[in-house]
Amino acid sequence: MSKGITSRAEDYSQWYNDLVIKADLAEYSAVRGCMVIKPYGYGIWERIQAILDKKFKDTGHSNAYFPLFIPKSFFSKEASHVEGFATECAVVTHYRLKNDGNGNIIVDEDAKLEEELIVRPTSETIIWNTYRGWVESYRDLPILVNQWANVVRWEMRTRLFLRTAEFLWQEGHTAHATEIEAIEEAERMLDVYADFSEKYLAVPVIRGRKTENERFAGALDTYCIEALMQDGKALQAGTSHFLGQNFAKAFDVKFTSREGKLEHVWATSWGVSTRLMGALIMAHSDDQGLVLPPMLAPIQVVIVPIYKTDEEKANIDVFVNQLISELKTKDISVKYDDRDTQRPGFKFAEWELKGVPLRVAVGSRDMQNKTVELARRDTQTKETVAQEGLSGHITTLLDTIQENIFQKALDFRDGHITEVNSYEEFKEVLETKGGFISCHWDGTVETEKRVKEETKATIRCVPLDAKEEAGVCIFTGKPSNKRVLFAKAY
Repeated sequence: MSKGITSRAEDYSQWYNDLVIKADLAEYSAVRGCMVIKPYGYGIWERIQAILDKKFKDTGHSNAYFPLFIPKSFFSKEASHVEGFATECAVVTHYRLKNDGNGNIIVDEDAKLEEELIVRPTSETIIWNTYRGWVESYRDLPILVNQWANVVRWEMRTRLFLRTAEFLWQEGHTAHATEIEAIEEAERMLDVYADFSEKYLAVPVIRGRKTENERFAGALDTYCIEALMQDGKALQAGTSHFLGQNFAKAFDVKFTSREGKLEHVWATSWGVSTRLMGALIMAHSDDQGLVLPPMLAPIQVVIVPIYKTDEEKANIDVFVNQLISELKTKDISVKYDDRDTQRPGFKFAEWELKGVPLRVAVGSRDMQNKTVELARRDTQTKETVAQEGLSGHITTLLDTIQENIFQKALDFRDGHITEVNSYEEFKEVLETKGGFISCHWDGTVETEKRVKEETKATIRCVPLDAKEEAGVCIFTGKPSNKRVLFAKAY
């Protein structure tokens, strides 16, 4: 036990919950299944937003905003889409409340909507209904739009960040003149997500395609990035969908081509959500608290003064203020924790719990020796270094920490990809080791469902780099030409 946090070995699920709450990231709200994201947690989400938003704009996309409410009739226009979301939709039926005369507020039964409104679980339908008015000819294409928004999916079992009734995300929706352009867009955005996950989240991912059974409702193809958490379970970290012409046909979005023909446009959608916060926590953190990669940490460096007299404090302040100025010119976020209400030991424990990548401790003896103590959160090691050239040393060290956190996660992931060739071996690895299981599958939905029913493992993806390889399905013995990755998942 540490800081009131259950250990990972004792109860991984409780460890995760304890960590989210104790580290001040989020808490459950008064609304069933919904969460309050606290300032420290939202600071991480803002970093995620800022980095991804720039990547979207660098690839030609613009932000827009569409309504939270979607007419129910819109969902019935794309059959597979409504089937995929029907069981988790929140529905608005009335538009007024009234007093019942006994001091109780009730729904006014006379204020029923002519058509019920769905609180968006995703925005394809409202956006494609809108695009109909934006497109006439090939000159209006492509449309490259992203939306930062909240969505509602009425989940019965919730877990902070990973699965909540309401969550934050971004959803890209693009329209193209050709099938090839749309597929290229879907693949491009998958690469954007993968690059972000590995470079900034420090979470290694496998790029792949979802099977027909796991595809997004209404998509012809779903691309995904799959990550592995420390408990050996997989987490879908982002998806990009090639929607073909399904939504364009459902909402009659046509354009006049260069050849003068009237054609339906081709579509994509893609998104990541606050689920990335869960990936960040579960991929790197330990029993002492969060471990945050510097590129996403709201506070990259915390400085703690250690002193006995006001004179010693004043002397330390002069040095620290100069250091902060230098670090800020390098775009490094710094917190000077000079609270006189808490002892240094308490501060050390607090910032360790919150995952600040680097701690600088400066005492009166350090000032005499012109040194400081640096403590790394990732390795929990300390070193004494000279004050001279400190800002440059810190910059290099933050890069080293980022690389080390990624490498540790990569080594774990690569050590938990196991090839198996029989169903018995499959079940044994699943129960004793976990992780990704690479095996042959006969390509049928029936087999996929049977394995899931028996083991709770699902096909996370068909890796994009999967090699052609003759083999037989571990479950049915039927021929297979490549391996897929199974895992238990969040």
